[in-house]
Amino acid sequence: MKRALNDDFYKALFQQQQVKDAVPSNKEITRWAGRLICVLYPQLSTCVLRSEQAVRDVFQELQSQLVNILNTTTACQDCDNDETARRFFERVPEIYRLLNTDIDAILSGDPAAHTSFEVIRAYPGFYALSFYRIAHALYQLNIPLVPRILTEQAHARTGIDIHPAAEIDEYLCIDHGTGIVIGETTKIGKHVKIYQGVTLGALSVKKEMAFIKRHPTVEDHVVIYAGATVLGGDTIVGHHSVIGGNVWITESVAPSSLVHHNAEVTIVEGKYLSATS
Repeated sequence: MKRALNDDFYKALFQQQQVKDAVPSNKEITRWAGRLICVLYPQLSTCVLRSEQAVRDVFQELQSQLVNILNTTTACQDCDNDETARRFFERVPEIYRLLNTDIDAILSGDPAAHTSFEVIRAYPGFYALSFYRIAHALYQLNIPLVPRILTEQAHARTGIDIHPAAEIDEYLCIDHGTGIVIGETTKIGKHVKIYQGVTLGALSVKKEMAFIKRHPTVEDHVVIYAGATVLGGDTIVGHHSVIGGNVWITESVAPSSLVHHNAEVTIVEGKYLSATS
């Protein structure tokens, strides 16, 4: 006969139930944001509204849902959640404008992208940015937990990890995107293009660095190719620079620079010709 689990184990689990911070499920929070994105972009085909009044009604409903989410989040119980929700929805037109610039950047920056419809419906970079732009606006209003839950939803689905506190300007093109990491204190300028596997990270992960800038700044019109790693809060990638694939950068790069990795690859032609003939 198998021995029963220790009573102390059950007790410890029950105590965790009593002290955990209350917050709505990730599914509920994600559903709210997903519906907002769907109203902004009917190309997703799951939100069909037949009149202007219907659009107004959905926005009122979404605002009420955000209030409910905040009301049931323990860390928000002492906040004016009605006012916070109102202020968030005042920012939605700017979120929409920024996302439209991201669509334009992806469409103009990726030869494989043929229409904005395709970018909205199929591109993981746009999906990640849409959740990030919403999460960042919530973060700016000092809303706890919810912003991180939203960006982690996008991370889980796309492999693109953008911290909601990162500051990203307009016209960001994420090409492919899998494995991109954009850390908490990163600053990214206008018209930047980032390929898969890029890390904009910290040189150190010491806890005492939590409230200082520890991630890089990327200025306007920079291209960062696949697998590049740029680290450090004092590291600035100057405007109009190109960072080649697989480079490791821990110091600033002057504007209009080309940084590349000198890899040595040896090709021996015909070495196995006799084996296949």
